Amino acid sequence: MARVVVDVMLKPEILDPQGQAVQRALPRLGFDGISDVRQGKRFELEVDGPVDEAALARIHELAESFLANTVIEDFTVKVEEVAEAAK
Repeated sequence: MARVVVDVMLKPEILDPQGQAVQRALPRLGFDGISDVRQGKRFELEVDGPVDEAALARIHELAESFLANTVIEDFTVKVEEVAEAAK
């Protein structure tokens, strides 16, 4: 079993009001030195069986058509191996 992670972020040229709100709140909370905050989404997909080129292509298609709005968002797809649970 493998985990595929899809990270979705607003494109750099798109205004991020949620990130800006967090950035403005940080100094009031005692967290100085943070110059920028961008907020995004993370999807963790548990995949049965091996993650081969065909599976990655299908997940890329899923991310492009369903998980991300590619007009305003970029996404990355990466594989994380998952250790089998002890039985």
